[in-house]
Amino acid sequence: MDANGTNGTGAPWGEGEPHGHVAVGVDGSPRSEAALREAVAQARRRTVPLEIVHGRPWARVEGAGRGWGAASREEARELADGVAVRVRETAPELVVLVGVSEAEAAEALVEASRRAALTVVGSRGLGGFTGLLLGSVSLRVAAHAAGPLLVVRGALEEEGGGLAHDTVVVGVESGADTDAVALAFEEAAARHAGVTAVHAWVYHHLSPPGEPLVPSSPVGDDIARIARSEAAAAEEVVAPFREAYPRVRAHVRTVNGSAQHALVEASRTADLVVVAAHRGRGRLALRLGPVVHSLLHHAHCPVLVVPVPGKGGRP
Repeated sequence: MDANGTNGTGAPWGEGEPHGHVAVGVDGSPRSEAALREAVAQARRRTVPLEIVHGRPWARVEGAGRGWGAASREEARELADGVAVRVRETAPELVVLVGVSEAEAAEALVEASRRAALTVVGSRGLGGFTGLLLGSVSLRVAAHAAGPLLVVRGALEEEGGGLAHDTVVVGVESGADTDAVALAFEEAAARHAGVTAVHAWVYHHLSPPGEPLVPSSPVGDDIARIARSEAAAAEEVVAPFREAYPRVRAHVRTVNGSAQHALVEASRTADLVVVAAHRGRGRLALRLGPVVHSLLHHAHCPVLVVPVPGKGGRP
């Protein structure tokens, strides 16, 4: 590593590798630039180093009247170093690390997530399919990242981000989501924002043929009873964090319906959505669940995915 905090060879970090920092994937694309802006803000807020990660494929892509990407390892190094120079100019207080990896971009970012406190990616980088709202690299990183992953999506502006709503939304299913709730409160405190904990539940009742679908007593009473129980359970998860962050205004919103729909709708008026990704042992357990998958494709703001080991899983 040179005096500027750069791994000059692009080889694996090995001994002395950074830990507890912010890592960001860059490839020169517009979405990558949005991710870089957010990563710089996060590193500044946390007062930790920023690691710039660039991996394969190295291929120049034409678009918007200019090319971006890199056609060779040498150009990849120039691209990453150029990003580092710009970051040092705008945030001279940051220690900036640069890693150009021989591995594919997704693999390089997953490896970086094992050391970083936060990994940041754009919602679509180079090589994405036009029919997808999220690139394949971002999806693969989201499915396998070892630590919190921030996927920057939503409206893009020249100077970054959309209008501030002063709200962090977090999905709460059960007490197993406390890591996600903790991170939501931490982000809200840093942003001077509030927290909205969204808890969705579904009433499984099949009306006999001929009966109206509009809830009526005793069905209506049963729904009301379950709604109170679900709200109390969600409040119990949030309560410890209300005490730990007394300056963060927080409330619980319970919804009788799909969690995917509830969180995507809540993202319309949020600056960030935090969601837990529950994982267990085995290859299939690493696949994204429907709630996380829906948010990564359709949320109207950045999404922070917090991996949670399932029963028998590894942290």
